[in-house]
Amino acid sequence: MNRRYFIEKISSFTIFGVSIPFNNLYNDEKFKKITILHTNDVHSHIDPFPANDPLNPNGGGVIARAKIFNRLKKENPNTLIFDGGDIFQGTPYFNFFGGEIELKLMSKLGYNAATLGNHEFDNGINKLSKSLNHANFSFLNSNYDLKNTPLESKIKKYEIYNIDDVKIGVFGLGIALAGLVEKKLYSDVKYLDPIEIANDTTKKLKNDYQCDIIICLSHLGYKYKDKNEICDLNLAKKTKNIDLIIGGHTHTFMNKPVQVTNLNGKNVLINQVGCFGINIGKIDFYLSGKEIREESNSIKV
Repeated sequence: MNRRYFIEKISSFTIFGVSIPFNNLYNDEKFKKITILHTNDVHSHIDPFPANDPLNPNGGGVIARAKIFNRLKKENPNTLIFDGGDIFQGTPYFNFFGGEIELKLMSKLGYNAATLGNHEFDNGINKLSKSLNHANFSFLNSNYDLKNTPLESKIKKYEIYNIDDVKIGVFGLGIALAGLVEKKLYSDVKYLDPIEIANDTTKKLKNDYQCDIIICLSHLGYKYKDKNEICDLNLAKKTKNIDLIIGGHTHTFMNKPVQVTNLNGKNVLINQVGCFGINIGKIDFYLSGKEIREESNSIKV
């Protein structure tokens, strides 16, 4: 409990790409504030890095992350916490306990939802299904066909959160498992086109459920050398209703979100915070009527 940690904030404040003064945004009482906290690719890093680590001395760790989460949730009770996948694999905690420790701790940390990364399948689909019993938060994926698999009743396509009369629709997308995971480990899971699924899912969230904010938990990767390969950048460009993509898989360290124009000519925020739990992403949405403002922070643990 006495481990040292520090917070490093890098902020950008935008109204659809236009800079605005911080104090004006924060003090405007007509806006409802929704805070989104997120991680990705934590890879079973429960403990912080050692003090003599050359890159991340004392960085990360569940205790430090819990302190930050608790402080930020006190500052704004209208807070949701998400993860972009690859919770498992990377330290002996996973090898010995098969994901139980990670999911129990995430439950205590107050996560609301996560998406499936490819490493969630490393012990096979049957053990993954059993390990999910330790999570008291939702796992979301829309583009894996899970029919007749042990995950069919364990994974939701999307979740809708109603906070302070603001509807937040959240769905998940996963990377193609073929070539990344042995076939026998993911069994009969079928991969569906993320772009097509995203457009269908967000249309439902926007039109049928009247969501004010739509968030994608993506384990597709931020970008690749092949510009045509499906990734978060292409997902944003080829869809219509996503407001925020919380990414994973490529371990991309971003100090602040990137803005990409979607098919409707509107901005989509894309953010990813590296790996191993040494960073937390923080996006604040301010809503008043149809107007949405965003404030972003990258927090080093």
